[in-house]
Amino acid sequence: MTSHQGTQEPRVAVLVYNDCANDSRVLKESATLASAGHITRIVAVERREKGYMAGRGALSERLDLERVPEFAIERIVPALAPLWRNLIRQGQVPADATEPPRRPSPPAAGLKVSALRALRNVGERAYRTIALGTYWVNATRSALRFSPDVVHANDGNTLVPAMAVRALSRRRVGIVYDSHELWLHRNIRQDRLLAPLVERLSEALGVRQADGVITVSPSIARWLQETYSLAEAPSLVRNVPAEGPLPDTSTGVLRERAGLSAEDKVIAYGGRITSSRGIEETIAALPHLPDEVHFVLLGYGEPDALASVRAEAASHGVSERVHLVGAVAPDEVSRALADGDVAVVHVRPVCLSYRYALPNKLFESIRAGLPIAAADLPDMREVVERLGVGEVFHGTSAEDLAAALVSILEDPEPYRERARRAAPTLTWELEAARMLELYDRVLAGPAPVPGTEEA
Repeated sequence: MTSHQGTQEPRVAVLVYNDCANDSRVLKESATLASAGHITRIVAVERREKGYMAGRGALSERLDLERVPEFAIERIVPALAPLWRNLIRQGQVPADATEPPRRPSPPAAGLKVSALRALRNVGERAYRTIALGTYWVNATRSALRFSPDVVHANDGNTLVPAMAVRALSRRRVGIVYDSHELWLHRNIRQDRLLAPLVERLSEALGVRQADGVITVSPSIARWLQETYSLAEAPSLVRNVPAEGPLPDTSTGVLRERAGLSAEDKVIAYGGRITSSRGIEETIAALPHLPDEVHFVLLGYGEPDALASVRAEAASHGVSERVHLVGAVAPDEVSRALADGDVAVVHVRPVCLSYRYALPNKLFESIRAGLPIAAADLPDMREVVERLGVGEVFHGTSAEDLAAALVSILEDPEPYRERARRAAPTLTWELEAARMLELYDRVLAGPAPVPGTEEA
């Protein structure tokens, strides 16, 4: 494949189905491609409720970000917007669902609640389907206007527009599939009907059309290669921090934001605040730890997720020892974590994608110089044990996690020292070299079929 219109600067369209405000992996990959001489455009989606509106703006000399319009009822049928919001509000029925009705008609009241929930469920599914389809159409149009040499599809929900761009382009366009998680086995609701079939078909077609595949952990790489009979293993590009001066305790923000003293012990958490990420388990372990041990969560989360953390802390009687301290910019996480005493890196293996996880919070914590208490998952265990940066707890009870934390906190310095030694070998620049090697092969085009070379 030759570069765009014979120039020396290939064009790469990076597709991602989020607003890309905090997607550290997509931002780092795109910046790396731009620095390597590729004219790069991220095609994300607007999220008006968060303040990220449709439009395009430059991020650096060869890199810009375009957020395409999201699906919004206000744009299509403005008169229906209040009705839709009212349906969502009524569908939640927080009080009626739990409190006994004041009037003696429980069957009718229960039927109304069930009907509202069913209607809301159907509406949400339809809305999400239409929203994704709208992104597919708008992302395809945006990428075609950009006229890329390569489309970089982040996760399975961008493979359809990637394949559409190739099919509708007048010249051959390369596809790189970047699987941030095991897409077909991620943590989603299990009562979906049509979506799983669409996802299986789109990933199967997309992987086979892709000129290169990238993923985040060895186990996911093996699964993809075995499932789709790939001749070449996917390139392993882990989501690790960028190189730079190593943080020290003076850069940390956890104690100041949580109002803790130097005598307090801090279990650090950095990342998105949601379920199945070890937050519940860590809170449950706190009653088995000394009173001076606190749990400080650095990251962003939806309001209901934050409320769930507070409720969980209250249920265990440790509300004063659990602190939600907000977020920092993606490239500041390691520095912000550095005044912690230990990091819990725990992913509950509720799906195969979580079992094979190798989360960036593991590498952020290592760079921060924190000892790690890690869940017993294959890829995570391999990193922690090989580098000697922490302890893997093998049980599932709160006592098991508490025992690992006590063991680390009794003598943390050896783990800290090994983390500091390991950090310079775990940098984005080293990981991204494999991505750039892959791009060189993709841009060079497919190898000629034997016997067809020019004499």
